[in-house]
Amino acid sequence: MKIAMLLSGGVDSSVALALLQQQGHDITAFYLKIWLEDELSYLGECPWEEDLAFARAVCEKLNVPLQVLPLQKEYKETIIAYTIQEVKAGRTPNPDMLCNPYIKFGAFLDAVGKDFDKVATGHYAGLIEKDGIYYLKQVPDPIKDQTYFLARLSQVQLSKALFPLDRYTKQEVRALAEQFDLPTKNRKDSQGLCFLGKITFKDFIKHHVGIRKGPMVVYETGKKIGMHDGFWFYTVGQRQGLGLSHGPWYVVKKDPLTNTLYISNQYHDENKQRDTFTIEDCMWNTIAPKETFLVKIRHGAQIHSADLFLLSDGRYKVRLQASDQGIAAGQFAVFYQDGSVIGSAVISEGLDE
Repeated sequence: MKIAMLLSGGVDSSVALALLQQQGHDITAFYLKIWLEDELSYLGECPWEEDLAFARAVCEKLNVPLQVLPLQKEYKETIIAYTIQEVKAGRTPNPDMLCNPYIKFGAFLDAVGKDFDKVATGHYAGLIEKDGIYYLKQVPDPIKDQTYFLARLSQVQLSKALFPLDRYTKQEVRALAEQFDLPTKNRKDSQGLCFLGKITFKDFIKHHVGIRKGPMVVYETGKKIGMHDGFWFYTVGQRQGLGLSHGPWYVVKKDPLTNTLYISNQYHDENKQRDTFTIEDCMWNTIAPKETFLVKIRHGAQIHSADLFLLSDGRYKVRLQASDQGIAAGQFAVFYQDGSVIGSAVISEGLDE
């Protein structure tokens, strides 16, 4: 096949490229330049030059052509705009969740990827086709599984996707990198959001939204016990960074209209189960499930059994069979059955307050 390989400069996409080459495909590698190094350079070092250097070294090692495609404008107009809009509204954004449908399988697919049979990435995810419908499939490594981040891909986008690491664990990928003697074999995994590099998310938000002092109020009593720099710097369930004594204190609610941060040191009390929330903007691969299913509300190994109920306003209520203390509006819920993604949605609000 004629394949466009999205290369990040990390070990995962490097091994994916080597595996595709070993299979005899006609491959062109692409490095997507989305770092905001010009606008935010004063905040810290952006590692895109180092990433690109590793990508070039891998392609030279494997004798695969590499093209650099700048997509900063597209990224700023979609992912950055979404992130700022969400934090201003008091919700918890997930930029990485939208990077795949809007950039890697969006802007790139529209501009270049359409000329290839498949667009491959180094994601840890499987893909199966059944009765004309494509499903993301979880991989053997539950910690590295990235089907959560890919769950907003459309059927058209999934039909073009290729994930060569679908059967490997991270340990096996590291071993393959050694076997292929790739320049990235000893490179550490990147952390954080896909566009920030070494810039903190707080500094990024401060640059775009600024600082506005507001009260910290105890949720149960209404007593003001401190001040904060802006509700947009905090997310529901957050414990770190509040700077208060007699804790631990947790963020339980944000009021964008009054810039008030509600906190509690009774967050984990038994009468606060936090097991129910509503969802909107649903994407289902099939019809909405009527029986118990599994759901993730963040990337990682944690997954809940849950039930779904249709509400009169067209939204759905999700009831978990166990409590989750980190449910926050703006996050994404991803639904699974038999190890496959069957849909995703945006959490609109919790119903436990």
